Amino acid sequence: MLRRTQLGASLAILAAITVRTLSPAEPQEQGHVEPVSARARMFPEIGPGVAALKRDSAGRYYVLAAPANAIAIYGSDGKRIGQIPNANSRGARIAYAQDVDLDPSGRIFVADRGANAVKIFDPDGSLAATVRVVGPMSLAALSDDEFAVASLQSDRLVRIFNLDGKLVRSFGELSDAPQSAGGGRSLNRGRIYGGSAGHIYFAFAAAPDIRKYDRYGFALSETSVPSSWFTASEEGGPLNTITIEKNGPPPSSKPVIGALGVDPETQRVWAAIGDELIEFDKDGNRRAAYRTATADGVRIEPDAILIEHNRILVAADPLGVFDFARPDK
Repeated sequence: MLRRTQLGASLAILAAITVRTLSPAEPQEQGHVEPVSARARMFPEIGPGVAALKRDSAGRYYVLAAPANAIAIYGSDGKRIGQIPNANSRGARIAYAQDVDLDPSGRIFVADRGANAVKIFDPDGSLAATVRVVGPMSLAALSDDEFAVASLQSDRLVRIFNLDGKLVRSFGELSDAPQSAGGGRSLNRGRIYGGSAGHIYFAFAAAPDIRKYDRYGFALSETSVPSSWFTASEEGGPLNTITIEKNGPPPSSKPVIGALGVDPETQRVWAAIGDELIEFDKDGNRRAAYRTATADGVRIEPDAILIEHNRILVAADPLGVFDFARPDK
């Protein structure tokens, strides 16, 4: 937990920050959505259940998909080169992975909801640590042997653990989580995403709201995406009333913000709402919006986003992983 003085400072900062509906100040006109089509499909064997997509400093890709008991590894050329766990894991298994992330040293952090644990693997596949966490839903690997996790059973939105399993600190009040359309709160209050600068992004499940924290729990900003910035599909209905609760295999319903990616170079944030990809600058100001589709016009609703220098990779269940040219360049 935070020391008393740190906790007081955190609460003071949180009290000073209000949820803000940002006014558009981007090159595109308000409400304009530019259609963009994928250039190619990546990792063709990946499709149903795809839930996470990461890249390490060596250019290797780590993909979580059904049956969620292994993390597939691909080389920079797109060819599969291995998986986690592997022979070096010495019998360590993944029961049902909900999320995966990489720390700066290349270790693989797996939110194994089926085992009520976060499992940490070294780059060679050996098991480095197992930390008990009940119902881990998403995580973000941090530096200094720490990670942030959001779980089904927690009295805070975000908890930070070290590799020894010690709870280092926690932050984010449960009362902050927006209520669902039914008047209650989903057990899954939202999803954690990490950024290369060490920031932690929390996307609430029941509303198009994104909160940005530093690793110590100081709330840096909060963005509430106005419904006028995105449009609901005729098939999907009003996207800002969707809630999610995962107590088994991935359900068909999705949180309002289906995925979020952070540009490691500029810290710009890309958030997916339905088939729309909304780009924000590092301060949370909307820059542009794009509607994503395959080359033959099939709508893509992203479940994972990976921002690279010259392209964006988007993963969608059950369609697979797709390569998009950077529409902002």
